[in-house]
Amino acid sequence: MTEFVVTTAHPDLMLYIDGLQKKNAEALSFYPTQVFERESAKHRLYLGLLNGEPCGYIYRGALKGDVRCHQVCIQYDARRRLYGAQLVACLEADAIEAKCGGITLRCGFDLEANDFWYSLGYRCVNIQPGGVRRMRQINVWRKPLGPQLFEDVHIEPAVGKADASIWRRQKETGVVTQFVRGKGMREYRANLVEKDKARDV
Repeated sequence: MTEFVVTTAHPDLMLYIDGLQKKNAEALSFYPTQVFERESAKHRLYLGLLNGEPCGYIYRGALKGDVRCHQVCIQYDARRRLYGAQLVACLEADAIEAKCGGITLRCGFDLEANDFWYSLGYRCVNIQPGGVRRMRQINVWRKPLGPQLFEDVHIEPAVGKADASIWRRQKETGVVTQFVRGKGMREYRANLVEKDKARDV
């Protein structure tokens, strides 16, 4: 009989999460081990155990307002078996108990995970430019957890392929970095695209 449980405390928690994040680096935002150590102390890491062995995790933000779901990752051999959905259900139950308004997350437009979020009742509410390394668009997904004064405006999620060609070409010049965030990142990305166009003229 298969047993699946979710915990926030496990002796292999940090080692497992760090390793799975590295194995899935092309699909996930990167967080250093120190972040996971800090967030583990706040019980913001949910570890899925399948027959006592780790098989996936969720990293969430604070339980207030809209909860940010920073990372969800299921190891490859446990995918498409509803374990990810059970992890998300635990997060949703905690958010509902804390009277949070909803859950939001970001997902690259080239990832199969977009279909996973849609199947769980999440809807795309925004599309943002991603980082310069992959030049992907980021779909912002949201699921309300109770009655709302105003309904979310849903949009079609972006679909496409990540493209590291600009990154590779500009890396040769030494002008690229992946450590820019927010508005600065958007401006930096636009500048890189313009430089790349000028290079081809």
